[in-house]
Amino acid sequence: MVRFLLRLMVWFVSALIGIVVADILLPGFEIDGGFLWAGYLLVALIFAIVQSILAPLTEGLTRRHARAFSGGVGIISTLIALGLTAAVSKDFKLDGVVTWILASLIVWLFGAIAAFLLPILVVRRIVDEER
Repeated sequence: MVRFLLRLMVWFVSALIGIVVADILLPGFEIDGGFLWAGYLLVALIFAIVQSILAPLTEGLTRRHARAFSGGVGIISTLIALGLTAAVSKDFKLDGVVTWILASLIVWLFGAIAAFLLPILVVRRIVDEER
């Protein structure tokens, strides 16, 4: 159960990092939300839920029907997840085709880097605390 909760936290935090970086870098990427980080947290939560459902589906479909696209599954599911998140959340807007493409790449890249590094950092911290 602890391992499952840690994976969920890593998934959510990596989504949050990707979304924050995209918001900083792209002028057409807008998150409103009022109080402190509420908008970011809500958008990241919606995105992480949608992405966790879409990633296995798009991976399975590309394996069966379009093997050549299997390397881009993460980016494709990120693009779809951003679209669904924008459709569901009134606090999140993407403006322009270039912003959509760059946002997908940025959220995917920084999310993937965070998803790779966060478990390493968490395990290292736990090991250091046990010593």
